[in-house]
Amino acid sequence: MSARRRFAWLVVLTAALLLAVLLSLAVGARSIPLPTVVDALVNFDPANGDHAVVASRIVRTVAGLIVGLSLGLAGTSMQGVARNPLADPGILGVNAGAALAVVAGIFFFGAAGVSSYLWFAFAGSAVAAVVVYAVASLGRSGATPVKLALAGAAVAAGMGSLMSAMLVTSQDSLELFRSWQVGALAGKSWESILSVLPFVAVGAVILLGTGKLLNTLALGDDMARGLGHRPGLGRAISAIGIVLLCGSATALAGPIGFIGLVVPHLLRGLVGPDYRWLLPLSLLAAPTVLLVADVVGRVVLLPGEVPAGILAALIGAPVFIAVVRRGKQAEL
Repeated sequence: MSARRRFAWLVVLTAALLLAVLLSLAVGARSIPLPTVVDALVNFDPANGDHAVVASRIVRTVAGLIVGLSLGLAGTSMQGVARNPLADPGILGVNAGAALAVVAGIFFFGAAGVSSYLWFAFAGSAVAAVVVYAVASLGRSGATPVKLALAGAAVAAGMGSLMSAMLVTSQDSLELFRSWQVGALAGKSWESILSVLPFVAVGAVILLGTGKLLNTLALGDDMARGLGHRPGLGRAISAIGIVLLCGSATALAGPIGFIGLVVPHLLRGLVGPDYRWLLPLSLLAAPTVLLVADVVGRVVLLPGEVPAGILAALIGAPVFIAVVRRGKQAEL
């Protein structure tokens, strides 16, 4: 695929993200015209009611951008590292590990707030990733895509049971966990965003620098070694970035699945399999998908709303089924 076509998609996705941001600021229980949204951003008037509504939605929109880019970039990298089209922080149990660790922090240590959740989420993400890969690697065939998906589902189910056991014995823990577990962008604060931002920045920088490595891993470990790369070290470095991004996203918004699965597959259809393009483009496409899901969730059941995590699952589940049914796509 020509660089000109890829650059054209870069421009299109940038425009789509900007539109999604404007819609996130404009749409809700009280809808604001787009010209008024732009005016509020450029010439904010605190006495103007419409401007105040727009300002109240900025934190939610920024949270959607951070969570979306984190999950999209982590999912794209996971698929490249594992050479597995089913890799996704939700499907492979990484988000479930982070969620269980957060619940354990709430239950045993009284953790409250994103700054407290972060460290538990990092630890849970790392442990879950190691356990899933170890279980899937058992047997002669190794960690095949289907075995990874099955191991991820089994580990996630087991962790879900442990979470339920802790939550039913503590009403206080249940109340703290209730609004967080569905993957919602509402109710975030600047303090929460600033607490995860450094980790998201470090994780993003790490993974954006792995494009060439992922391209060589797609050719096989032997070929990667022949080209001067160290696959084991490269996977370890990528794993650090993935854990930072998944842990940060889960701590901030709760476990949101399928964004990391859907986005890479959409992008491969647009720009091809080159990870030097897939990784940066995921920074644009993933937040766009999540913000659109959040906007739809605000209006689909007025006067209430559906959390973005639920809408993301409704979008991603059919894609997951389609990928599983494509038996010929056993690896990337």
